[in-house]
Amino acid sequence: MTQTKIAVVEDEKDIRELLFEELTKQGYQVLTAEDGWQAEELFKNEKELSLVILDLMMPGKDGISLMQELRKNNTVPILILSAKNTEFDKVVGLEHGADDYLTKPFSVFELLARVKSMLRRNDQYNHVVNRATDSNDLGFELLPEAFSIRKNQQEIQLTKKEFDLLQLFVDHPKKIFTKYQLYQEVWDDEFLNDDNVLNVTIRRLRKKIEDDPSNPKYVVTVWGIGYKLGDSQ
Repeated sequence: MTQTKIAVVEDEKDIRELLFEELTKQGYQVLTAEDGWQAEELFKNEKELSLVILDLMMPGKDGISLMQELRKNNTVPILILSAKNTEFDKVVGLEHGADDYLTKPFSVFELLARVKSMLRRNDQYNHVVNRATDSNDLGFELLPEAFSIRKNQQEIQLTKKEFDLLQLFVDHPKKIFTKYQLYQEVWDDEFLNDDNVLNVTIRRLRKKIEDDPSNPKYVVTVWGIGYKLGDSQ
C-alpha cells in the first residue's frame, strides 16, 4: 500500500522537525524543504503529493510565488502555516490558491485534525469514477476527476475546494446552504470558523466560472442566509 506523501516547506528547523515527527507518527511519508529553492525542486521531482504544508515567509522563494507556480498545473491541497495572522495576509494566501490557513503558534492537535480532514476530502474525490456530469441547463459540464469544468468548449481548471463547492451546489440545485453547512460539507472541519476561507474560495470560483463575477448567475448569495445555485437562464 502506497504511503500518503505530505510535503512540509518550513524554514524554522524546530517547526519543520516537529511536523516531520508528528506526521510520521500518523503513518504519512513526509518530505521536507527548508527554503523556497528546495521546495521548488521538491515540487518538480514529486508528482504524487497528497498535501502541501507551506510557510509563507522563507529564504530563496516565498510561499506565494511557490503557490502561484504550483497552481499552474497542480490541484494538490495546500495548507498555509504562517506567523502572518492579519486578515489581509490570510486573504492574500487564500486568493493565490491555498485551501486553508493556520497561524503560528499553532496546536499540533488542530494541525493534525485539519490535515486528516483535507486528505479525507481529497481521497473521496480521487475515487470518483471518471465521468462528465451533465449540467447543460447551466451551460457547463463538471469533470470530477480533473477537478475542472467545460464551458463554452473550454476546460477551466479549479482547485479541489472550488470544485467541491460547485459540485455541492449542482447536486442540490434548490437548496440554500448556510456558511456553517458549507464548512461541514466541503471542509469537514470543526475548527474552520474563519469566514475568509469560505468568502475567498467563493470569490475565486466566481472569477473562474462566471461571465460577470460581480453579478454572479451560478453561485448566488442569499443575503442573511448563505449561498445557492443560481438560475443561469
